[in-house]
Amino acid sequence: MLKVHSIETFGTHEGPGIRLVVFLQGCNFNCAYCHNPDTISLKGGKDMKFSEILDLLEAQKSYFTNGDFENGGGLTISGGEPGMQLSELQKLLKQVKRRGFHIALDTNASFNTTAYKKLLDLSDLALIDLKHFNDAHHLGLTGRSNVNVLNSIEYRNNSKKPFWIRYVLVPGWTDQVEYLEKMGKYLKKFKYLKRLEILPYHTLGAHKYKELNLNYRLQNVKPPTTAQIKKIKNIFDKYLKNVIVRQ
Repeated sequence: MLKVHSIETFGTHEGPGIRLVVFLQGCNFNCAYCHNPDTISLKGGKDMKFSEILDLLEAQKSYFTNGDFENGGGLTISGGEPGMQLSELQKLLKQVKRRGFHIALDTNASFNTTAYKKLLDLSDLALIDLKHFNDAHHLGLTGRSNVNVLNSIEYRNNSKKPFWIRYVLVPGWTDQVEYLEKMGKYLKKFKYLKRLEILPYHTLGAHKYKELNLNYRLQNVKPPTTAQIKKIKNIFDKYLKNVIVRQ
């Protein structure tokens, strides 16, 4: 049984191909730009049986299969943060793997436990959110250190399994050139990093903070301009081969 916030079907954004995306409830980060603050608490969401998720996968199987396992569709587990429900999620993913579906794990990778590494191992593709390369800025942005995140990136690459890095571009918060240069140099060494996605900050979830009576720290921050996005992409392009701006 998993605590699920919502389930949707997407194309391309949450991993390769058409995917069934399960957004789990609960997150250990408190990101200033979170556009789904209603997923942070474990108290929300609804309980969902494994069989319900597996039935949805089987029903949509024809949309996933194109003869190419790596580039076809499948299941993406997102959040909240999947690492908050480690034990139950491992049980589900073992069943999903036995049925032959491609598994993508969208995670902040902030856990340093054997159980979490097993969760990474069960995923065919890891979508790792690196919120900021500098630890102090990461702490101010999320409330947590990035040490475990960087360790997880190292672990994933050493496991010789593919992963993507996702980086949210927030003007004034995550656009410091000094750290972007360092991040590019750092990521350049990873053979199994297949893509870096730049996700421009947006304000689509800002209204939820008012509804939940929460303080929105980015109230006066505007989305990045085309010129700002291009500047950041040019920095990463110097070091990495596959840099994507996801709108």
